[in-house]
Amino acid sequence: MRMVDVIEKKRDGGSLSDEEIQYFIEGITDGSIPDYQASALLMSVFFKDMDEQERATLTMAMVDSGDRIDLSGIEGTLVDKHSTGGVGDTTTLILGPLVAACGVPVAKMSGRGLGHTGGTLDKLESITGFHIELTEQQFRDQVNRLKLAVIGQSGNLTPADKKLYALRDVTATVNSIPLIASSIMSKKIAAGADAIVLDVKTGEGAFMKTDEDARRLAEAMVGIGNAVGRRTLAVISDMSQPLGYAVGNALEVKEAIATLKGEGPEDLTHLCVELGSRMVVAGGKAETLEEGADLIRGVLEDGSALRLFRSFIEAQGGDPEIVDHPDRLPAAKEIVSVRAEQEGFVQTIGADDIGVAAMHLGAGRATKDEEIDLGVGIVLKKKVGDRVAKGEPIADVHTNGRGTDTAVSMILEHVLIGAERIAPPPLIHGDIQ
Repeated sequence: MRMVDVIEKKRDGGSLSDEEIQYFIEGITDGSIPDYQASALLMSVFFKDMDEQERATLTMAMVDSGDRIDLSGIEGTLVDKHSTGGVGDTTTLILGPLVAACGVPVAKMSGRGLGHTGGTLDKLESITGFHIELTEQQFRDQVNRLKLAVIGQSGNLTPADKKLYALRDVTATVNSIPLIASSIMSKKIAAGADAIVLDVKTGEGAFMKTDEDARRLAEAMVGIGNAVGRRTLAVISDMSQPLGYAVGNALEVKEAIATLKGEGPEDLTHLCVELGSRMVVAGGKAETLEEGADLIRGVLEDGSALRLFRSFIEAQGGDPEIVDHPDRLPAAKEIVSVRAEQEGFVQTIGADDIGVAAMHLGAGRATKDEEIDLGVGIVLKKKVGDRVAKGEPIADVHTNGRGTDTAVSMILEHVLIGAERIAPPPLIHGDIQ
């Protein structure tokens, strides 16, 4: 088999065979296929797409290119959740205990934040003593005991995907539905998931800016998951403004605790119920989404999810007292109130821009090795559609002195206030099963 023939076939719109895709992935993994030929195939895929069989084969070939996490010793159906990223997205911290309290095991491998998108590990490490390193046996034992564990990504998972992503990044082929979908799904499958629930964001603060593109990506990932034997469900949710109010690591942990106490923002709570109901169904604990939503609301209202969150923190070395005393989390030295310069109604809150403003404060990292400040960030006071009086606070900037003026200016510029009352955007834009 020659790589040039594989490139030519896809260039002309043909469907690649399983053998051709396996040949390509094995070659990119062992280095026998040069970058210029791999890049040529990626560009061909970008323009000519892939059918469902090609996408499934590509995904599993990338899974087989490296290690797989063996979670076979865990009882029950392991359900994982993946979000395509956003600002203020604290759902993992809330969904883990909610779903685990319903009896569905959640064995999650998470990553750190890069840019203005917060990472689950960074948020958890704002809890004093919390450690993300567990052996595979400790990981399995904890999930069997508590139904919940979260650790850092480890092992040589999907090395082919890492090599392909590096090439996509420098060849303008990142925005390819089959390549994005297979990349995401290969990592989830290699990490041991039996079932997968996807939260595909749409809007100004999302990777996919339009509902149409978000739906295409969701359908592609659901198609791959179901084709390779993993029950996969997806929702398309709004990211035209930050989710909840808090943006920043410790601040988001505080908001997660408030949500588990039943005191969280309406949109964050609603999304967690929607995603949680699907995770419970995928895990076999409910027959319908309505039944799943009732189970999720039940463990939220009776406090069992909050108690499980406390046990989870303690099991991984963290300070469980933060549940009752969130003020024990890292805090910034100063809070600067940002006040509206005119009266009216909030028209838009630029999610990306609020995330970048928080990054200027030190809440995010521009490079993967950069240190972050766990206590800083932004807490919004308003959502789109809310009325605002002149001089009324629209946000609090939690700062240790770095980037304060820039953050304040960005908030004033990107929280747009106008005379017209507008309806807030819908939270759920679509449902893919």
